[in-house]
Amino acid sequence: MLPEEGASAATPSSPTDEILDITRPSNPLALSVSNSRQRVYSHDSDTMVRSRPDMLEISTSTSASSSSSSPERAAYDDTDFFTTQRNDSESSIGVASLRDMTMSPSREREYRLSPISRLPPELLIGVFTKLSSSMDLRSCMLVSKTWSRNSVDLLWHRPLCNTWQNLESVIKSIRETGGYYPYHALVKRLNLSNLNDRVNNGTVKPFMHCNRIERLTLTGCVQLTDEGVCSLIYGSRSLLALDITGLDSITDHTLRAVSENCGRLQGLNITDCSKVTDDSLVEVAEHCHFLKRLKLNNCSLVTDESIIAVAHHCPYMLEIDLHNCRQVSNVSITALISRGRQLRELRVGHCHLLTDAAFLDLPKNLTFESLRILDLTACHHLHDEAVEKIIETSPRLRNLVLAKCKEITDRSVMAITKLGKNLHYIHLGHCAQITDTAVVQLVKMCNRIRYIDLACCHRLTDTSVKQLATLPKLRRIGLVKCQSITDRSILALAKATVEPRQKPLTQSLLERVHLSYCINLTLQGIHALLNQCPKLTHLSLTGVQAFYLREDLISFCREAPPEFTEHQRHVFCVFSGEGVNRLRNYLNESPETLYDTEGTMYDDREGEDMDTDHQVAGLMHATGLNDDDDDDMDEVDGGDGSQYELEGER
Repeated sequence: MLPEEGASAATPSSPTDEILDITRPSNPLALSVSNSRQRVYSHDSDTMVRSRPDMLEISTSTSASSSSSSPERAAYDDTDFFTTQRNDSESSIGVASLRDMTMSPSREREYRLSPISRLPPELLIGVFTKLSSSMDLRSCMLVSKTWSRNSVDLLWHRPLCNTWQNLESVIKSIRETGGYYPYHALVKRLNLSNLNDRVNNGTVKPFMHCNRIERLTLTGCVQLTDEGVCSLIYGSRSLLALDITGLDSITDHTLRAVSENCGRLQGLNITDCSKVTDDSLVEVAEHCHFLKRLKLNNCSLVTDESIIAVAHHCPYMLEIDLHNCRQVSNVSITALISRGRQLRELRVGHCHLLTDAAFLDLPKNLTFESLRILDLTACHHLHDEAVEKIIETSPRLRNLVLAKCKEITDRSVMAITKLGKNLHYIHLGHCAQITDTAVVQLVKMCNRIRYIDLACCHRLTDTSVKQLATLPKLRRIGLVKCQSITDRSILALAKATVEPRQKPLTQSLLERVHLSYCINLTLQGIHALLNQCPKLTHLSLTGVQAFYLREDLISFCREAPPEFTEHQRHVFCVFSGEGVNRLRNYLNESPETLYDTEGTMYDDREGEDMDTDHQVAGLMHATGLNDDDDDDMDEVDGGDGSQYELEGER
């Protein structure tokens, strides 16, 4: 590892010295140019003279801030949490950052340029952006000065630091003086999260001169302190996004540096930074007016003071996550929604101080058309009146999470039906007062639902599931502990549905099905489900006796999490990935033998005097589970469907 700042550089074993003395060829992705000054690049008569390097002019113009609208998110190949518009992520690449390469006719004749070299810079850059390989880009840099100038930005704007060797190569090139390009000024994105267990203050010190970084990701680099992070922030006027998730040693000192240096900041993720307080967050809100995305998960010291400051000073806010900020109350939520007319995503799960007033106090006769995602997980004090107000003021909600809001009833579900085709994702897990009547109506009115979770809604029967099976776009369904459902429900899910105005039957689109503790299910029903759902990648059957008692079947399960007790391991039965395919193939090989075995098992039980209800209760007790648990047993990895993902379609 690189030494902490202040470590002796003269120590022979110092990793820093190893970086300075690297003799092996630099990683191509890092594009070290230690030998570039000794190489002559030529293209016809276009010769690069090494004695007078033509330095790249670095534009000091700032990129335009992104539009306040939020189109579809682009899928980037890095792990940065902050997903911006195209003009945010590509603001560092373009003709604006390169010198005009147009030559006069006389000079063109002098150099006798080939047709390809006559292309203007913007076209060359457009071609180079289509190259997916960094090696190809590096090869382009070796063709001529013109090609080199127009490809170097693409190669260096996001240096690959996924291994320690690559990181060393990048650092070597940045530290080298007298190179043909000032590589420290070309870095626009820096992501060290892949080396989070090794990165410390000394590691990031060489990057302190990279003051044109726009996206900085330090997720999980727990050895970093205020000193290391601040060294990267000082002078970074171009910084648009900062992710320091999991850096629990970070204090207000770092966020004050952000407020003083990063006036263009648009995204800030300080999840699990438990030492951050309102003092620094207020300063960030007052100085970073372009802030659009803010994640404060598990920041236990955050209160209404800082959230209200964000609502008042950051009018472009699109997303805010306050999960488990337990000191946040109604006044903050009311302010965020009232003033955030562009707000698209609001997550306030486990904010236990919230009541109906947070929504009932919203201004009358106002609608918030931009709000698409609302997560109210475990807001126990919410009632039907609040849900009705939410639907009235946010008619275009797509993702609504009301898991563990145990006071809501069918009345809330009836209000949700007004969302119609806009609703794609609905989570009503642990809302035990919901009945078949509401679910049937929900399906009829909202036929574009892709994900629905009804875990622990014990009043639901086959009637609800049969109706859910008619949803043409359903991909994920959670029915954990819905103990009244039978094989009739499973066969309905397995049956191919008829698309409107289409004669042929289409295959089921189901990808994830959670049926743990649905004790009335049999092997035949699940077998039919497997055969009719070719896209199925996850099937949870924990606590279903027809499976967890069969050694031949559980051999296809994944391993139970190590923290599970012996009883939990005994009933654990979750198939995922290739395990689903292997289970399907095994059942298809000799179904008659399998069913005969199961029939014998059930015939033996028929002669016993057994109370099924007491048996189920005993199973739940043995595994330490009940409807009031915050987490169901196979919730790990989404085993019960409660560990949801907000897909956030835009």
